[in-house]
Amino acid sequence: MSSVLAQASAPVLQIEGGVATVTLNRPAQRNRLENGDLKTLLAHFETIEHHPDVRVLVLTANTAGQPKPVFCAGYDIGGFDEPGHGATFFEEIPNTLAQLRPVTLCALNGSVYGGATDVVLACDLRIGLQGIEWRMPATALGLHYYPSGLQRYVSRFGLAAAKRAFLTARPFTAQQLDALGLFEALVGPEEWAQTQHALLQDILALAPLAVQDTKKSLNEIAAGAMDENRLREREHLSSRSADFAEGRAAFAERRAPVFVGR
Repeated sequence: MSSVLAQASAPVLQIEGGVATVTLNRPAQRNRLENGDLKTLLAHFETIEHHPDVRVLVLTANTAGQPKPVFCAGYDIGGFDEPGHGATFFEEIPNTLAQLRPVTLCALNGSVYGGATDVVLACDLRIGLQGIEWRMPATALGLHYYPSGLQRYVSRFGLAAAKRAFLTARPFTAQQLDALGLFEALVGPEEWAQTQHALLQDILALAPLAVQDTKKSLNEIAAGAMDENRLREREHLSSRSADFAEGRAAFAERRAPVFVGR
């Protein structure tokens, strides 16, 4: 990975062993997102969505050489003036990320600001680095945030903390975020790699189709778009799957299951 990230660039995609890793790669600019970076992210998401072997997407950042690690400083507000861009275009990034087929994990290895906070919230799971901060300065800039971002904030933070984020523009500490239940784990640098690896292995050990369909159902429930018949059909399909048969056999035989994704 280090050789791939030797020079600053648009976000970098690597796929290995069922895991796709997308790395923000402008550390000298605190990984701020320019319009070209947003287009690259959408292209990477499309590649991942249609790559059948990818079961987990990890979103992280190159923080090499930074005095304090910054995952992303947010959207480059100069991009608002480019035709066809601005908040409406930026909104496509977290919305697309939230709907991706694989499980999405944000490895939040630095502080995060502005629109990038919504990208973090769009992921299914998050691990955080101790000592980072989080700030949403939209109203300090005179901006009413876009609807899906506000909805995600209320869904993930709860109304009281979402109001604090937007109506004070004060930063959150990592401990405050952890108290909101945002992180699967909040760890220091020495535990980072091991924590991320262990979580990935736990996810990869699950039955792929059951995970993907359950993610769809949870997202639909959260959006108020639940169709019980659709959820029942997914339930019935899983109960007739080879993976469920394997899962039951492995449980009975006290061994780890070997799922094949059908």
